[in-house]
Amino acid sequence: MNGRRTVWEDPFKPGRNGRPGLAQRIEIHSPLSLVILMLGTNDFQFCHPFNDAWSAAQGIAALVNEVRQAPIEPGMPVPPILVVCPPEIRSPKGSIAPKFLGAEKRCVGLAGAYRQVASDLQCSFFDAGSVTTSSVVDGVHLDADQHIKLGTALAEVVRHLLTI
Repeated sequence: MNGRRTVWEDPFKPGRNGRPGLAQRIEIHSPLSLVILMLGTNDFQFCHPFNDAWSAAQGIAALVNEVRQAPIEPGMPVPPILVVCPPEIRSPKGSIAPKFLGAEKRCVGLAGAYRQVASDLQCSFFDAGSVTTSSVVDGVHLDADQHIKLGTALAEVVRHLLTI
């Protein structure tokens, strides 16, 4: 969904908080072999002016806990979780620039904060910024060629996780 955040509400577009309904989705689709969480970029929009890397990481921690507390059927395994940190935001450009004003400063240290949360919660971790960057067009999203790079890298990570 466009504009999805970890645990924060969008004051203009309701339903962008990633937490409500997550446990139900896990229950509906269980058993699952792996859950991949890659949210956080939109946590830096203008309407969350105090959010920083730590805040977004705390949002991911809340989502990990939500997955683990999902009401799955007895005997079904709680799925392992791969936390994927989005690449840091560059200087926002174009029509979305006002929406992400100052985000490039507030997201500094995002990979380290996500890595720490993943470690603390015993989740696997992958830094998307290790293989790609945010868009050269808007400074926030992934360009088409970056989706391919990230998908290729994640395929290897997932392949390894599913054979453990």
